[in-house]
Amino acid sequence: MLLRLAYLGVTNAFAMLRLLPMTDRDKDTEILALRHQITVLERQLNKQKVRFRPSDRVFLAALLHRLPRHILGRLWLLVRPDTVLRWHRTLVARRRATSCRPKHPGRPRTVRSIRVLVLRLAKENPSWGYRRLHGELLVLGVRVGASTVWEILKEAGIAPAPERNSSMCAGFLRAQADALLACDFFEAVTLSGARMYVLAVIEHSSRRIRILGATAHPTTSWVAQAARNLVMDLEDVGCRAQFMIRDGDGKFPGLFDDVLKDAGIEVILSGIQMPRMNSITERWVQTCRHELLDRTLIWNQRHLLHALREFEQFYNIHRPHQGIANARPLHSLPAPITDANKLTHLDIRRRDRLGSLLHEYHHAA
Repeated sequence: MLLRLAYLGVTNAFAMLRLLPMTDRDKDTEILALRHQITVLERQLNKQKVRFRPSDRVFLAALLHRLPRHILGRLWLLVRPDTVLRWHRTLVARRRATSCRPKHPGRPRTVRSIRVLVLRLAKENPSWGYRRLHGELLVLGVRVGASTVWEILKEAGIAPAPERNSSMCAGFLRAQADALLACDFFEAVTLSGARMYVLAVIEHSSRRIRILGATAHPTTSWVAQAARNLVMDLEDVGCRAQFMIRDGDGKFPGLFDDVLKDAGIEVILSGIQMPRMNSITERWVQTCRHELLDRTLIWNQRHLLHALREFEQFYNIHRPHQGIANARPLHSLPAPITDANKLTHLDIRRRDRLGSLLHEYHHAA
């Protein structure tokens, strides 16, 4: 349009120079001829609307806006005087809008490789919310804000998962986390319809999970032996837990509490139908079902234990946990990547577990 407007300005400038040697009589004659041509043009258009290009509107608005309204009313134009004035107001408004644009556009746009990585993770893991994706980026050393991940997903038309509310006992549990363990039984059903009971223990401070076993018949001897194995494992890693939170399930015999008491661990029972008193364990059970058990078919007890061991390693070594600032239970977050060149050329590889059911992401060696 600018090129067209410049062309119109130059041609009309030469037209004005041509008018200088002309007499008033010649000018009046040319004006009458132009008016008659406009009349012929209107008759040929049959009252159809005349189409003006943007450059034509700008030129006419700049040429005629200085004339008084009563003179504009006497001119023979293809448009009404109000239309010419509206064109001029639009021209002035656009000019002001252009001059008022901020010189600094704001925060720089996120590096394209990071945006591609976020969308890749979201595509390959449709059940992950934006905070889960943010934690995975921190594990890879890519430091971006959680809101940035949210914006990337929103621009791509991907709905971020809602943020889950914290538990009412969260403050108390954080204050006592170093001394707390929690355990619970949860059920898994095989293809044959057999019901298996899985006993899991989680550390509140590190969120480390331990699968103590799975059985179809949680007898007193089996549960007591699982407690002895847990005590020996805690002694090997130097864990000094003082309390064990469990519910009043009848599958926990008195011998289970006695084994823990001999090791200096006091058992604390949660209230009846009060899952928030053991919220961290309940949350992990939900995670295990959502990311593992609800997405695979369990053949038998051996297959169940294999899948649970794989998920235990994945959860403890790689998966970020929001309750500990997106660190891993057995590994802290790596130092963020500060090299701009490395951020621009990210080479992220994927490692699959359990037949591509679980995804781990690492930098290429």
